[in-house]
Amino acid sequence: MSDPRNVAHAKKVVQQKHHEQTRSAGGAGRKSKKGKKSGAVASVEGQLTEIAATQPVPPEPKQEQVPGEHEKSVAVLSKLKEMEFHSKANIEALAQLTLTIEEELKQKEFSDGIGDVYSAQDHFHTKIGALVESYEAKCESLKPSA
Repeated sequence: MSDPRNVAHAKKVVQQKHHEQTRSAGGAGRKSKKGKKSGAVASVEGQLTEIAATQPVPPEPKQEQVPGEHEKSVAVLSKLKEMEFHSKANIEALAQLTLTIEEELKQKEFSDGIGDVYSAQDHFHTKIGALVESYEAKCESLKPSA
């Protein structure tokens, strides 16, 4: 059985060589310095090189996540959804007020003002709905991998 320190050293050497090869991919004129290796280290190194060549490279993370970023984003999403809910309730209330002002109270002079507020609230509701959808997608992308 070989010494684990030799195996670890061999693995480190393989990683360094791989790093140097990828770093100097265009530098064909360079000569590498190789020292003599014991048979066990060379054998382990050959196995590690073979394993490294057959395994796919794991994908790099898209971005660094700040601890707690997902939780804070979910809290923001919750507030946005609450605003969207209240926006819908405001639209329904404005529609009811429009009917009351125009039909029951016969105060047509206020119907344009209520109509303008209704239109602005409807525009807000549309915009916040789109924002909630896109922010939900962002929260999904921030979910920590389990």
